[in-house]
Amino acid sequence: MPRSYKIKECFYTLQGEGAQTGRAAVFLRFTGCNLWSGREEDRHAAVCKFCDTDFIGTDGTNGGRYSLRECVELVQNLWPGGGRPYVVCTGGEPLLQLDVPLITALQQAGFEVAVETNGTLPVPPQIDWVCVSPKGTAPLAVAGGDELKLVYPQPEAAAQPAAFEHLAFAHFFLQPKDEPSANHTAATVAYCLQHPRWRVSLQTHKIMGIE
Repeated sequence: MPRSYKIKECFYTLQGEGAQTGRAAVFLRFTGCNLWSGREEDRHAAVCKFCDTDFIGTDGTNGGRYSLRECVELVQNLWPGGGRPYVVCTGGEPLLQLDVPLITALQQAGFEVAVETNGTLPVPPQIDWVCVSPKGTAPLAVAGGDELKLVYPQPEAAAQPAAFEHLAFAHFFLQPKDEPSANHTAATVAYCLQHPRWRVSLQTHKIMGIE
């Protein structure tokens, strides 16, 4: 039986975070994660307790179950033309589903393929841009890539910035945790000033009011 992909949502917007901030992109969000079920009743026991993304089911914009060909056509149809076509594969944890055949097909359709992953699963070497966002005590299976984007602060010793500085990433970002009960921006700024290897990443899509 041909492989199919469960997609929560797929939409065209601007990348809001990290080194590619401001770049036009198609976001392809896969359902499912290996660090949290996505259900509020399970959050207290999750490895990642601060996720703010809905990745359950296929009820989002353009959500559904797609064959490889259908998935590529969905992404193609959302790109307006021009520029360097760019697709960000995200989740949940996209590498539970994203595989080499889909990566290759997207690239053959002209797209630069990025992944936003928690880093617990190996990244296929074919991917063009790798963004790893470590979570809590989850062990990393990825030792390098284009950017490491750490939500800050996290209480676990394994998730402190210094624990990642030996890794082979081109960019190191701290992103203030979006937490209603606290404003973590000042602490993030202070850490980056004291440790210049790190740069601040803001969720500019939320600031601009876009997806």
